[in-house]
Amino acid sequence: MYVCSCFGVTEQQVKDHAAAGACTPRQIASACKAGTDCGGCVRTIQAMLGRGACPRRELLDRKQTPATAAVPAPVSEPASGLPEAA
Repeated sequence: MYVCSCFGVTEQQVKDHAAAGACTPRQIASACKAGTDCGGCVRTIQAMLGRGACPRRELLDRKQTPATAAVPAPVSEPASGLPEAA
């Protein structure tokens, strides 16, 4: 079935580009021009891509999330728990 009638792009072609690493409608458009003329197929392409596993997206998510959480340094207090007298 055709997804993009402007450029004759089929569902299988979109799936093939997605399998090759295209994770967004913009990346699909770069690969095959689907969605760049009338734009009527962009929502269909978005639905086909979904939010499933994507190697590029996973790499971006890892770069944006710190690998280890920073642990604040403990605050030193007097041994008695009371302020020190001057």
